[in-house]
Amino acid sequence: MARLPRERTARPGRRPALVMVVGVGLGLSGCIPGAERPELNLEVPASYKTAAKGDADAAVPALAWWRGFRSAELTGLMESAQQYNLDIAVAIAQIVQADAQTGVSGAALLPTINGTANATREKLAAGSTSSSSSGSFGGSGGTFSQYNIGLSASYIVDFWGKNRATLAASEESATASRYNREVVALTTMATVANTYFQLLAAQDQIKVTRRDLAAAERILALIKQQFAGGTASQLDVSQQEALVATQRAAIPPLEVTVGQSTAALALLVARAPANFNVRGGSTTQITVPRVTPGLPSELLYERPDIRQAEAQLVASNFSVDAARAAFFPQIQLTGTTGFQSAALASLFAPGAWYYTLAAGLTQPLFDGFLLESQLKLAKGQQLQNLQAYRKAVLSAFADVEKALIALQKYTLQERLQSDVVAASRKAFEVAETQLRGGTINLITVLQAQQTLFTAENNLVTVRLNKLLAASSLFQALGGGWTPSGTLAALQ
Repeated sequence: MARLPRERTARPGRRPALVMVVGVGLGLSGCIPGAERPELNLEVPASYKTAAKGDADAAVPALAWWRGFRSAELTGLMESAQQYNLDIAVAIAQIVQADAQTGVSGAALLPTINGTANATREKLAAGSTSSSSSGSFGGSGGTFSQYNIGLSASYIVDFWGKNRATLAASEESATASRYNREVVALTTMATVANTYFQLLAAQDQIKVTRRDLAAAERILALIKQQFAGGTASQLDVSQQEALVATQRAAIPPLEVTVGQSTAALALLVARAPANFNVRGGSTTQITVPRVTPGLPSELLYERPDIRQAEAQLVASNFSVDAARAAFFPQIQLTGTTGFQSAALASLFAPGAWYYTLAAGLTQPLFDGFLLESQLKLAKGQQLQNLQAYRKAVLSAFADVEKALIALQKYTLQERLQSDVVAASRKAFEVAETQLRGGTINLITVLQAQQTLFTAENNLVTVRLNKLLAASSLFQALGGGWTPSGTLAALQ
């Protein structure tokens, strides 16, 4: 507390409660000025174009949707990612920051109370003059002491609702940070699934390539026997040798994919790649669960990114309110109370007590258009968040439609491509048999080989695409997240 002038003398009397300042301030708090809210103008379709009949009444995806793929290793990776993933950990730390910022914003709605204590000892030179609570001194000089102990309080009356709007904006931002955590978690889960599927597909392609390599080497051995017997040319041998070399050269890039996918999974579960290993297997061992999209309107509640965009829009609405309220006068109440004495022994005597109450009003007149620019900035951010919300909603509908189309068409393509592989394998087996009997042209054998090899690799790619489409559909539907349960656990 600032030192009081020495000519002030404390007056005895009843000490008023320091909460008077707080009570008056809260009593004067008014309403937030009305602010216009932008129109959302959302186009929500009645159903999905690609959804099968009856899917509109389906339930939302299961919380642990990845269990539907029936892979114990994938389930273990998902659970590890949920617990250890560093992106999720960063999102949780951002929640802590947002909550702290809410506390910072809310502090403006409460009074500021400070305790003070000070002691002053002053020596006056001869001929100087000083005034104190006990009188005036001059001429011969002297040494004087002053002791103060007290409390001071100040409170800004939130009559126009600026501080309450700022607090509400911070609260909505904190809510948005919680939704962001769920967005990060959902993205992480989908990334783990997609990376694991890519690893399985690469392992499948390695198996197919090695099987094709063995078949090509068998044909090469037959052609060399025919060349030794004079029934095949060097060109035939060289062509088959080139095919064998091509199959052998295709293996290292696939092994790169396996190694890099393993390293990517290690990062997703916060493990060092050198100490992490994935057993893997085959895409044929993965079951694609039936995924039903439900109603498009459900996405407005089931997608955490939409809820995050909504919370950010609401926060910007409150920020506009706060920026508009800054144009109105600011009312500040201050009060001090305590004891003051020239002698420490009489500091708490009845006559040493004092108090002051003050009220002030500040009205911005000219600030270089600062407040006007801040209001324009807030409105611009509000418009930006509005468009981001609209885009989030429409993007969600588009994500579901694209995933539904991909899952439907890749499922059909897998069945058709399986028929291609079966026919190509039969043709190759017949060609190999006829080659051993010497009743077929080598060009036909080469064509049968290449057709089979291409068909088998294409089948692996189609299976991978189908798995990725199923994972994308779960992600598009907000699988693994429920608005009521997950957010309540984070409060």
